[in-house]
Amino acid sequence: MFDLFLQFVVNGLVNGTFYALSALGLTLIFGLMRLVNFAHGEFYMMGGLLGWFVTERLQLDFFSGLLLVIIVMAAFGWLLERFIIVRVRDKGPEPGILLTIGLAIFLTNTALMIVGTAPQKVAAPVGNAPLFLGPIVITEVRLFAIAVSIAAIVGTRLLIQKTKLGRAMRATFQDATAASLVGINTANIYACTFALGVALAATSGMLLGSIYVAQASIGGLVSMKTFVVVILGGMGSFAGAILGGLILGVAESLWGGYVQTGTVDLIGFALVILLLLFRPYGLFSVRAERA
Repeated sequence: MFDLFLQFVVNGLVNGTFYALSALGLTLIFGLMRLVNFAHGEFYMMGGLLGWFVTERLQLDFFSGLLLVIIVMAAFGWLLERFIIVRVRDKGPEPGILLTIGLAIFLTNTALMIVGTAPQKVAAPVGNAPLFLGPIVITEVRLFAIAVSIAAIVGTRLLIQKTKLGRAMRATFQDATAASLVGINTANIYACTFALGVALAATSGMLLGSIYVAQASIGGLVSMKTFVVVILGGMGSFAGAILGGLILGVAESLWGGYVQTGTVDLIGFALVILLLLFRPYGLFSVRAERA
């Protein structure tokens, strides 16, 4: 019985790692730009479909394809912010919400017209053979995807904490006016932050596309789960996005294993309701972020 419980927990941590990677992009965008991005799931979807295209149609290896997807999606996110999102940046939350909802609808329907509704599989560099780690069973492709996800999370953390761009991003987050007065190009920082968030979502989409499938209609479900993770951890919190993703992944795995798999998506909403009752600003919120 304990072995089964341990297997469910490990399965949840695996899925939670991908949730965390996708949620990092959303929490960075909200933390710096205060933009509630309802098109985040569509960026995940685009990453998965682009990953399928470059590995299956262009016959690139997985790592070359992943690098190309990151570059293309980051450039796409940068252009979106510089030419479209900039128009609603300082006009309150409602215009941004409406804009990203419209963007999500546009991207979903465009993907449906191009690739249709059929699910597509991203070619992974490793097989799907099971690995036995004591009582735990995990496939090679899942272990590989976890390693890449952790590397992406660590790389993002180092970029934010150790680089000049990261310091500029943190300065803009703390006080955009003061940052601009000391010579930081805040407009470019906003665009780079949005590009980074889009690239992280696309990376998660390609990695999960190698385990499951990539599909044009998956964006809405991904956005829902990503918002659950961000709310659990606290809007704008890096550590909160990671912890929230792991919590959601384990909760879904345990619910699906012991209760019912058909209602596993409801557990995220239940967790959000409980959190809003007892800690409405998230697990890692601080007073400054609330203000």
